[in-house]
Parts: sequence; C-alpha cells; structure tokens
Amino acid sequence: MGSFDRYIFRTTFGAFLLICISLTAVIWLTHALREIDLMTNQRQTVLVFVGITGLLIPMLVLVIAPIALVIAVGHTLNRLNTDSEIVVMNASGMSPWRIFRPFLTTTIVVSVLVLGISAYLAPKGLRELRIWATKVKADFVINIVQPGRFITIERGLTFHIRERRNDGQLLGIFIDDRRDEKERVTSLAEYGEIVESGAGTFLLLMNGAVHRLEAGRIDPTIVNFERYAFDLSRFAGGPQLQAFGVRERNLWDVAFPEPDDPTYKQLPTHFRAELHDRLAAPLYPIAFTVLCFAILGAPRTSRQSREMSLIMTIVAVGALRLTGFVCNVVATQNGIAVLVQYASIVLALGGGFYAIARGVVIEPPAFLTQPIANLFERFSRRLAPST
Repeated sequence: MGSFDRYIFRTTFGAFLLICISLTAVIWLTHALREIDLMTNQRQTVLVFVGITGLLIPMLVLVIAPIALVIAVGHTLNRLNTDSEIVVMNASGMSPWRIFRPFLTTTIVVSVLVLGISAYLAPKGLRELRIWATKVKADFVINIVQPGRFITIERGLTFHIRERRNDGQLLGIFIDDRRDEKERVTSLAEYGEIVESGAGTFLLLMNGAVHRLEAGRIDPTIVNFERYAFDLSRFAGGPQLQAFGVRERNLWDVAFPEPDDPTYKQLPTHFRAELHDRLAAPLYPIAFTVLCFAILGAPRTSRQSREMSLIMTIVAVGALRLTGFVCNVVATQNGIAVLVQYASIVLALGGGFYAIARGVVIEPPAFLTQPIANLFERFSRRLAPST
C-alpha cells in the first residue's frame, strides 16, 4: 500500500470510526435511558444496567456501520475536492479506478466487520440479552420484591406482598395481571412460597381467591382456592429460553437448522428471509461506497455545486437500503423478494463500477436541479440584508 493509499485509508477509516462510534453512542444512550428502571424499580447495579443495555451495541453497529461508511466516504471525497486534490490527481493522469482503490480497501474492512457482527456477535448479544434480562427478572421476583411496595414486574403485571419471613415464605400476596386485554385477573392469597420443579418455577399461593373480570362485563368471576400455582418460569429462566428466535441464532444455525426444530417447523420462511438478509448485509457497504464514489468521485471545480450530487447520493443509497428492508419483510411470504434484493444490489454494483471504470460523470438531470437552484436563489435573496 503506497503513501496515497495509506492517506485515503487513514482519512476514510478514521472518519468511519468517529461517525460509527458517535452515532452508536447516541442511539445506545437513547435506548439505555428507557431501561433506567433496572436501577430504580428493580434495584440493579450500574454494571448490570450497562451490561444489559450494552448487549444491543452489536445490533446497533450492524445497522449504523454502512451508513457511517457512506458519510465517511462522502466526507473524504468532499475534502479531496475542496482542496482540489482530486482535480490534481485527474490532471496528472491518475485513473478513477486508481483513486477508488483505497476506498474499496476501507470498504472491504467494514464489510468483514459487518459479516462478523451479523453472523455471530449480533445474535449472540440478543441471546445473552434475553438470558440476562430473564435472570434479572427472576432475581427481582425471588429476592428483590420489597414488602409493602407495589412493583410492576412487566407491563400489565403488578406484584405486592405484605411480609416476607426469614424462611422465604411470603405473606399477604396480591397479583394483578392485565397483560391480556380481554380480561383482568387479580389473585389474592394469605401466604405462598417459590417452588422450583422440572416443569419450571412457580409461586404457590395458599388460601386465597382469583377474581377474573372479562372485558364488557361488570361482575367478576370469583374462584376460591386452597392451593394455586402462578407460573414464574418466564421470569425465572424456564425451559422456553432454549427456543431462541430466528434473529437470536448464529448464521450457521439459520442456514442449517435442525429438521425437528419447533421454531423452524413453525416459521420456515422466516429462516430463509433471515439467511439471505445476513448474506446480503456485507454487500451493502460495498454497494454504498461504489454508488457514493460514482456520483461524488468525479473532479469538480470550486464553481461547480456538489449539493445536488450529495442529495442524489443520499437518495440512491436510501432507495437501495429501503429496497432491502422491504424485500426482507416480503421474503417471509414470497421467495421472489430475495431475488429482487440481490438484483438491486447487483444493479447498483454494476452501474457504479461501470461509471467508475469509464470515468462517467453522473449529474442529476437539469429539470430537477434547475427548480431547486432557483428556489435556493430566491431564498438566499430574501435572507440577504437590504442596503
């Protein structure tokens, strides 16, 4: 790698890291603030809070990395053009492909990063997030629920106990379950205790009543009981944790699922859609960079405006990624969407590589640029100070 390649690689990759880390941190912080109840209502430590919310970072990077790469490539090209470096390179006989080569090197590094995250890190993070969150809820139910306080375990499920004895027995139990919109179930018991068995974890209620109020009815149905088991398995790490979703599985597990896998039997098309979405993930950074360079990489003088080319780049990249998102959703119902997804990527790569190899200058059509330019000119005149 020559000095020119190192210069472009260092500038582009440095900008990519800065943008990717910044955007990821902002989005992660926005999500983390929504989970602040881990430290308030559920009395977890800062390390648990950061650990649980941090498991989403690989998934965020998977989405943000291609966008950050486009911004970094556009920033580098704009900087080279502003300093007239591209003009000098072109005048010295350097081909567009030679200028594009260090950008392609940076893109391959990002594509390998995206492939590793989509194949292993992102699904592993989602699995660990699910397991860890379940353990936190289990600790919350068994150890952290404070006597005399109404605690919301999850949306629609409220738990209250009057007293907890040293032997672990709970007195004065109140459970209000509104998770089902069609009915509200309220359970009252004199006392109870946590029981673990091969079937899961249960709260065994003793000497109480269940009040069940269906939607549209005024009077509830009351059932008295001597013993009643309330299932806590989903909060205490029950067997269902082994049935991970499609997005929580590694790439090879999605590509080669077990024939007797219950999830695969129920959602076989989801496995197909997820597989092709992950295989296409490392291709998007390459396609984005090719489109960005094909549109912005041509030399321009300081008198030539680049704003419309920037807008054209954003529209082209956004349309390509939006097509991928739509095809991923439709692929669960129709396999032709997978072909459309790959066709859009191949079309973008083919058109971009052709423009780069031939040195074609891609400019937006005049019938689009002229009205926008006139609008900007009138707007600038209104903002200009009167003399």
